[in-house]
Amino acid sequence: MTEAPASPTPHHRPIRPARERILATAFRLFYAQGIRAVGVDRIIAESGVAKATFYHHFPAKDDLVIAYLDEVDETWTGQLLAAAEAAGPRPGDQLVGMFDALANACRREGYRGCGFINAAAENTPGTPVHDRILAHKDAVRAWVRSLAETAGAREPGSLARMLTLLLDGGLASGSVDARPDAPLAAKAAARSLVDAALTPA
Repeated sequence: MTEAPASPTPHHRPIRPARERILATAFRLFYAQGIRAVGVDRIIAESGVAKATFYHHFPAKDDLVIAYLDEVDETWTGQLLAAAEAAGPRPGDQLVGMFDALANACRREGYRGCGFINAAAENTPGTPVHDRILAHKDAVRAWVRSLAETAGAREPGSLARMLTLLLDGGLASGSVDARPDAPLAAKAAARSLVDAALTPA
């Protein structure tokens, strides 16, 4: 019988690929301190890669910023989808249930608001970074609209717009005042909006 491989010891831990280390370091620093406040040299130093290795993977800082936003997108979108699915099979309930992702995010230690909203405050419209921000917001709104359409909302586009604005407001409030009632208030407002949109005229 072949023996199972030994568990990695502190001296033989697998080393993560360079790109992964760079991105993990950027994620931590960008989210905690801001994109423009963190320089490339610091990311290189803290990720433990050579400068040539960094620029091989990310020829410009904005390339790294966009990769960071891709990670934020994957994380936040996944949380929204999971919260919606946990609310049950009815699209109307999912439109309200997705706000549980907001409550979970605001309770997280080190929470500093929406990574996309923070990035928008630091980047000029018309740049590739700002375009990536808009693409995320458009994708979330399109998903919410599709739920609203399936639920039978009278004006799904309008409902999606209101709900995503409410989400963004809740994310911002959680960062500004850190009050635990903000996500609950946002979810209650979402319930009112959804109920009104689904009630026959």
